[in-house]
Amino acid sequence: MANLNTDLLDTNTRLTLDRAGDLMRQWGAPSLMPEMILSALLRLPETTGYRALARLAETRGFKLKDLEAETERQARTRNGRSAKFNYVSAQNVVTDLTDETLIVLDEARSIALANGEIYIATEHVLAALAQPGVSTAGLLQARGATAAAIAALMAEGIVTRSQTTRDWVASARKGQAPPLLMREGLLRDLASLLSLSDSRHVILLGEPGSGRRSLAQSLALLIAEGKGPAGVNAIIEISDAAWLDNPGLALQVALRQAAGGAVFIRDLQRFFASGGRPEASSKDLLKAFVGEAGAPVVIGTATEAEYNDRIKPNPVLAQRAHVLRVPAMTARESEAALALTRPSFERDYGLKIGDDAIHQACLLVGRYISEALPGAAARVLHRACALRRSGAAAGPEAIGADDATLAISVITGIPVTKLGGDERARFARMEESLTQRVLGQDEAVRAVSRAVKSARVGLKDPKRPIGSFLFLGPSGVGKTELARALAEFLFGSEANMVALDMSEYQKDDTINRLIGAPPGYVGYEGGGQLTERVLKQPYSVVVFDEVEKAHPRILDILLQVMEEGRLTDGQGRVANFSECVILLTSNLGAVYLNDPANAGDPERLAAACDLAMTDVRGFFRPEFLNRLDDIVMFNTLPPPVMRGILDLQIAREAKLAAERGIALEVTPAAREWLLAQNKEVGMGARPLRRILQRFVREKLTDYLLTLDKPPARVRVDVGAEGLVFGV
Repeated sequence: MANLNTDLLDTNTRLTLDRAGDLMRQWGAPSLMPEMILSALLRLPETTGYRALARLAETRGFKLKDLEAETERQARTRNGRSAKFNYVSAQNVVTDLTDETLIVLDEARSIALANGEIYIATEHVLAALAQPGVSTAGLLQARGATAAAIAALMAEGIVTRSQTTRDWVASARKGQAPPLLMREGLLRDLASLLSLSDSRHVILLGEPGSGRRSLAQSLALLIAEGKGPAGVNAIIEISDAAWLDNPGLALQVALRQAAGGAVFIRDLQRFFASGGRPEASSKDLLKAFVGEAGAPVVIGTATEAEYNDRIKPNPVLAQRAHVLRVPAMTARESEAALALTRPSFERDYGLKIGDDAIHQACLLVGRYISEALPGAAARVLHRACALRRSGAAAGPEAIGADDATLAISVITGIPVTKLGGDERARFARMEESLTQRVLGQDEAVRAVSRAVKSARVGLKDPKRPIGSFLFLGPSGVGKTELARALAEFLFGSEANMVALDMSEYQKDDTINRLIGAPPGYVGYEGGGQLTERVLKQPYSVVVFDEVEKAHPRILDILLQVMEEGRLTDGQGRVANFSECVILLTSNLGAVYLNDPANAGDPERLAAACDLAMTDVRGFFRPEFLNRLDDIVMFNTLPPPVMRGILDLQIAREAKLAAERGIALEVTPAAREWLLAQNKEVGMGARPLRRILQRFVREKLTDYLLTLDKPPARVRVDVGAEGLVFGV
């Protein structure tokens, strides 16, 4: 026995067959007959098939109860021959079908297709039950419920709600259009392209969430008001379920329904492989593009990368379709758009949405999420409402700014305190916070803090990065540590630091590793090591280490990033650096800055900085240096600073030990001994980490292994032969 393909049945038809199977077993019949399906329909008022029967009973003057009773009597006195098919319910109950039932379902499928549906609905089944030759036809025809009468109801739209497609224009005329923000300029451009006499197809390019679908829906509203382009009287959209179940057939149905109008196809690239090669399901679509008689206009969507990779290389599409780029909405436009959709949020979640929640969602999305507005802000509001309903967030009935902040925190992983705390007070203490971690470089901390605080109060070019700095100085003096501290202060975690070693980008072809390979090249799908990180995490500290070693073409890219705050990757996606801090590190001039004699001698230090700048100006082009907000000098670290850095690193070791239940104490004498082990004075503080690893962490490990049980406290002191450990 073969199973019936239930993917072609809509929800109510499955319910009807389930109920019919129950009746079959209740009446002791061996197989499912048409009478049982009709009896099931008469017991399910929620179905369109029942509503059609009720309408006919009203107009033809018969009673549904009489029809139900006669149908049951006929079912109990008749047997049908089993077909080689059965129906499997959602509960895995297997029901054998008769030959006649199989014919009914096949006819229902034909009726559905004739009505522009790929799913069999209950009214299609009812029409099939009324067809001449079917055992139930006499029961129905005797009451005037003929196949023609049922077809008339479907044609009038009285009982049918399309599950395959939707006509946005028809919905707008019925007052069922969604609330939309009309983007007048884009609407005017779209209408003008659709008014052309030839090749009127349009591909809307933009990132998901930028409002491409809403733009087409806005056009449908204009058409419904009689203000749209001539020759476009409908805009047909295919349902997501139909795309998933049978994309080829769904496309055929939509193209047929859209004759004289337009068909809206989201993600147009699904019909084409890389390089523009058409998939098997694209045959009917290509016919529409070449303009066969009666073919509708196609309005499709794609991202820039998808268009360049799959659509543009296809000559049929490239020559016959116009591109209209749909940029993300601004924060102000997004607030207006979300205010219009507020009632649907409130209806779906049973919560009030405050203006402050909408404002906060749009504001924080622009800073922390690399997705287009207003879609990304709508996602934040959905998450905020879901968190409140699940009990993860507490508060008054209305969703407010705090809820939106919490939702952003959940989505990005950035702590709420970094997002929603008193930023004014926190940034006022920025220098104090950074100097607790980065010792001996107060001037560098002040320079970076000034630029960041100016950006935070809005005193910067909104397109450029928060700040672009060149850090000069020898190794181990705090350049990378300041970058880590800045990432932690601004964004809540050192994970928000993107570090790239420019010594790995010395050749011309390494530019593809940075921004991603173009279509057709190896590594295209992987994205670039720089652009991919910033696309996913646009709120970052980006460090280009030893920048002087990079290939000149890569320096040109950095010039663009610092000036325009954006970079297009190999797939055509735009990475936004406007919420990044750009740090370039270099050892140029380090020989002058690394002289210990500079410490405490302002004149000598100023002369060393001048010499270092001479090296810098001789290496970098003036236009590159002019894009920097500041060139920050890092000087050699004097002994008191080295002692303070050692104390910080010992505190980190003590924290690790405390997590394992051990209080670690390092005496002042032991600390002096550890400082004395540093024989690489020119390497700054970097050797201290290795010294602690060798003399404290490793020795402590050996000591603990000699004990029977872990101690509560370990004291590290100095003995005759070095450090000694005691309980």
